Amino acid sequence: MSVPVSPLAPPALAALPEIAGVRIATAEAGIKYKNRTDLLMMVFDRPAAVAGVFTRSKCPSAPVDLCRDNLAQGFARALVVNSGNANAFTGRRGREATALTAEAAAKAAGCEPSEVFLASTGVIGEPLDAARFAPLLEGLVTSAGADRWREAAEAIMTTDTYPKLATRSVSIDGCAVTINGIAKGAGMIAPDMATMLSFLATDAAIAAPALQAMLKEAVEPSFNSVTVDSDTSTSDTLLLFATGSAAARGCPAIDDPKDPRLGEFRQALASLLLDLARQVARDGEGARKEIQVTVQGATSDQAAKRIALSIANSPLVKTAVAGEDANWGRVVMAVGKAGEEADRDRLAIHFGDIRVAVGGERDPDYSEAAASQVMRRPEIPITVELGLGNGRWTVYSCDLTKEYVAINGDYRS
Repeated sequence: MSVPVSPLAPPALAALPEIAGVRIATAEAGIKYKNRTDLLMMVFDRPAAVAGVFTRSKCPSAPVDLCRDNLAQGFARALVVNSGNANAFTGRRGREATALTAEAAAKAAGCEPSEVFLASTGVIGEPLDAARFAPLLEGLVTSAGADRWREAAEAIMTTDTYPKLATRSVSIDGCAVTINGIAKGAGMIAPDMATMLSFLATDAAIAAPALQAMLKEAVEPSFNSVTVDSDTSTSDTLLLFATGSAAARGCPAIDDPKDPRLGEFRQALASLLLDLARQVARDGEGARKEIQVTVQGATSDQAAKRIALSIANSPLVKTAVAGEDANWGRVVMAVGKAGEEADRDRLAIHFGDIRVAVGGERDPDYSEAAASQVMRRPEIPITVELGLGNGRWTVYSCDLTKEYVAINGDYRS
């Protein structure tokens, strides 16, 4: 059964350029889905520097464990991703599946298993039969091409309604470089590290420690600031690969994250991650509206973030948005329960540019008609002013509709 594309999908998908040094192939392995691709392989013809961040769940998937182990050496030759099965909470069989996949990918790519990175997404608790798709990997290495970013994004989808892609072009010391990225995610979205699954590549010649530092910094206001349903996945994985191919065009090799020549790159990386993160929020299961919650005047940025998440994760706030109900009292509730310092009598709340509450009560000029007009928009900005300090944060979320219940009521069975 085809799923309608989210009304919040971009009007056109980004067209990602080729990045020298990385080739892509996909296949239909029949892991769960029929008549669609569910296996992705990226091949790096030369060792690519790699950085990554992963879920902080105490029940991580077997692929997350493997990636953490392999990240230490800082280089990658292959990435293998499957959709339809998360290979999480699968015990010994899960570890054996990752080992088999890594060994098969290493043999196909002509590298060591420690240079292979894996990710899996889908149902938790179902054993993954890696023997079903491992024989396909050799053919994927042979057939891989540099122009298949959209196919890559499509292969990792689960309940997503559209593939998520983004690209940026920037300059490092006068030399042009590119960053491409794909992501997947629609439910079980409340990252506590990075994202659901997201994979980025650049042709810049940046060493792994510098990549890691920039990635860790850029993930906080992006993937760590989106939530669909407050549930953190067992499988969240974000990997950034640098092929270094731009060095052949005279681009400098950089190993210090504080190098001023990385200024534009750092900004572009942050912009790309926020782009992908917002695409994930806008494709939340059953979503019809994006919610942008900004909290300012908090005692610290972290306090602002926790309050913003309290608002964005509130089922009552999310259902009010779904029903286009300007129920600002639910925002007051979410501020009060967040556990951070707040003063009722200093609080001000805006829906869009309409101030609905101020000084501990409804705004004296409040207009239900004006507030309701804001709620009919596809993007709902909610701003909370605490009046206590300089802390500020924005969190991106979506509404909660009956379609979310329908999707998750029978997702496994």
